[in-house]
Amino acid sequence: MRWVFQESDKKLVEKLQSEFDTSSAIAVTMANRGITSRESSRDFFEPTLGQLHDPFIMKNMDQAVARILTNIRSGQPIMVFGDYDVDGTTAASILYLSLTDFGGVVNTYIPHREHEGYGLSNKGIDAAAEQNIDLIITCDCGINAVEQVAYARERSIDVIITDHHIPDNRLPAAVAILNPNQSDCDYPFKGLCGAGVAFKLACGVSKKLNWPLKDLLSLLDLVTLGTSADMVPILDENRVIVAKGLELINDDPRPGLRALLKTSGLLDRDIDVGNLIFGVSPKINAAGRLGDANRSVELLTTKNKFLAADLASNLDEENHRRRDIQKKVVNEALLKAKTESDLSRDRAIVLAEYGWHPGVIGIVASRIKEEFHRPTVIIAIDNDGIGKGSARSITGFDLYEALTEVSDHLKNYGGHPMAAGLTLSEEKFEDFKKAFLSFAESKLSEGDMEPRLKLDAEIQLNDINSRFMRFLELLGPFGPGNMRPKFAARNLKVAGNPRIIGNGNHIRFRVKQERTSFPAIGFNLSEHYEDLINGSSVDLAFVVEVNEWRGKSTIQLNLRDIKQANST
Repeated sequence: MRWVFQESDKKLVEKLQSEFDTSSAIAVTMANRGITSRESSRDFFEPTLGQLHDPFIMKNMDQAVARILTNIRSGQPIMVFGDYDVDGTTAASILYLSLTDFGGVVNTYIPHREHEGYGLSNKGIDAAAEQNIDLIITCDCGINAVEQVAYARERSIDVIITDHHIPDNRLPAAVAILNPNQSDCDYPFKGLCGAGVAFKLACGVSKKLNWPLKDLLSLLDLVTLGTSADMVPILDENRVIVAKGLELINDDPRPGLRALLKTSGLLDRDIDVGNLIFGVSPKINAAGRLGDANRSVELLTTKNKFLAADLASNLDEENHRRRDIQKKVVNEALLKAKTESDLSRDRAIVLAEYGWHPGVIGIVASRIKEEFHRPTVIIAIDNDGIGKGSARSITGFDLYEALTEVSDHLKNYGGHPMAAGLTLSEEKFEDFKKAFLSFAESKLSEGDMEPRLKLDAEIQLNDINSRFMRFLELLGPFGPGNMRPKFAARNLKVAGNPRIIGNGNHIRFRVKQERTSFPAIGFNLSEHYEDLINGSSVDLAFVVEVNEWRGKSTIQLNLRDIKQANST
């Protein structure tokens, strides 16, 4: 693994070091996060609601709000059409709760992954027509639903699209499209997730009704959950949303979130973004991966703690079943990657198989990508010969661009530079695979295949003190775009005997530099055991964290990599 230190302006680092009277490591870390002065640090260190942008800057917000108010005032029902993942279900929950509070009659609809697939569906439109609904609001989907919106219009149903995925050149003929990533949208922040866009719509309706913003702040826990799960950058508005949302979750979580935290063993812990991503989100996603995601919306919107407990328990069981299915598919995909891909030549991995569960292929794509450090496409082919695929990428390779380039072989596709989904016919698979691999070869070099570890700064162990830890706390909340700082320390001595722990994949030991020492833990780094017991000095890459164990707090180094000292 190649260690790459982020480049920082040396003069800026010196300025920050002087202005804040701090160490070089802290100054570099600040510079890497766009902090240029004490004044600019305030917005970063102390996010406030005043930093949220006016919702009406977003293109089509006026039209969307006006159309919604027509139905609220007339009592005509509205259908909120979400997606089956965490972002989609939180977005649907946000609009259901807010529009209901505004006096609207609101129904929610989440498509079934296997029966309907991703996005606005004709089945959902038919359901709206049967209920005499004349307005559908999409959440986290719809930006490329040209045919479906046309079908809705045929059935005398207006559609408002709220989405954040990259638009195609041709847009649906919707009443309004809210998506900050439209090329002609002046909204200053492009990093909102689906739940974030839904929240901005709720803010727009609230503002038009002269409701105070504070009446919507109770929704920030749901926006935070969607933002965390969708891995959008925790910057700008998202930083404000997540900071305030985490306060809500830690102070008094709504019944559904409380029940999910309890089933995850997190109820009495200080909840951060990582807890939401790895502890809570998989359970919500399990509903959509293996069954009916409407349960997730019901869980997130209920005020009944007993119903919440039952639903959370149900999703927890579903998540255990998802894990078993996922483990099987991951093992099969690993074997196929090693036997069917030319890993010495191919700069991407494209795999397909009959019978793989479409609900887990996104996770499988992530695992294969991590294992081989290549853009990865995993496709599950059903009995009708239709392949549903998920793709995950590495730095420097834009998946959306790649899928657009090979779109002649696809029925449908959409997503982001780092994650995307697609649909194709079985007979098109080989042509798609060939074209995708060719495009990857044109865009990626051999050096791109080597995993890279981005580090903030090199530090001495004696740099880690109480002031250093207070500074790290101020940098949070952490997440994409503002990851927990990673540091390197060189020429460290191993103190005592390293121990292999857990399932045999992890290692714990103590390191020392002059008179300063700290415990270190390396998850999935036990292969370095021999290097650690031979008495040689080591270089470590790590994040610094506080480990809570049996009521005792200890600073420890959570390792990302181990190298022999003086190695390249």
